[in-house]
Amino acid sequence: MLKLAIIGLTCTILLILILFRMSNNPTICETSEGSGTLLNGNSTLNDDIIMSEHLQVDAILHYATSRVIPQQTLDEIKISFNLIKSLTPCNLLVFGLGHDSFMWSSMNSRGTTFFLEEDPKWSRAILKDLSFIRSNTVRYRTTLYEAEKLIDHYNKEPDCWARKSILRGNSKCKLALNMLSKEVYDKEWDIIMIDGPKGYFDQAPGRMSAIYSAAVMARNRKGPGVTHVILHDVDRDVEKVYAELFLCRKNLVNGVGKLWHFEIPPASVMNTDFC
Repeated sequence: MLKLAIIGLTCTILLILILFRMSNNPTICETSEGSGTLLNGNSTLNDDIIMSEHLQVDAILHYATSRVIPQQTLDEIKISFNLIKSLTPCNLLVFGLGHDSFMWSSMNSRGTTFFLEEDPKWSRAILKDLSFIRSNTVRYRTTLYEAEKLIDHYNKEPDCWARKSILRGNSKCKLALNMLSKEVYDKEWDIIMIDGPKGYFDQAPGRMSAIYSAAVMARNRKGPGVTHVILHDVDRDVEKVYAELFLCRKNLVNGVGKLWHFEIPPASVMNTDFC
């Protein structure tokens, strides 16, 4: 039964990738006087489209020939799939490398997809055959065991408060990810997916900093629109408590299974508190 379930889910994921490729296949305009180029003459765009299609085909072949499956269920994947489909090409930041990383990259193949992973050994294993994936290794300053104490720290430390919240160089707030690369800090992320770091044993980093930092990034957005934050494993107490503290129940727009989808507006249209 388990084998059949895995086969069924893998086939469904393949179908999603195929449909995504079809739905994102741009219409090539008729050529003018047989010139063989796009009407706008943009050969660079044409090259990007070809590379995008190649990556999506590679993803389909990857999952068709692999025994591993993504971490999320089909219904959970659909929420992210529909969101990425509506925004691509976009800036997608993902906390956690995994067996689904190729899938997320292929869905946003003409955008920027960047992964943050805490385990160098796991990172090497995932990237061994996926060297094109862009990622950084992150050394978290927290452990899951500290989750409750970190809420007290947030309440007492002014550099954690919403009105002053920054990440880069913020060494006083233990929840702030102050060790990320310039590329992560300098880009405005349209979608932030939190499916890492590990959060199921006391000495694991937990997702407290990831959730807090995603909220800070969203609030500091300068461009138009909202930041979409997708949080997985909300069946666990820490994810649920920190989501309601920093991402806010009022910003929750969708959810299924163990996944919640938030739309967070920038601080310019919000009050001085996170929630």
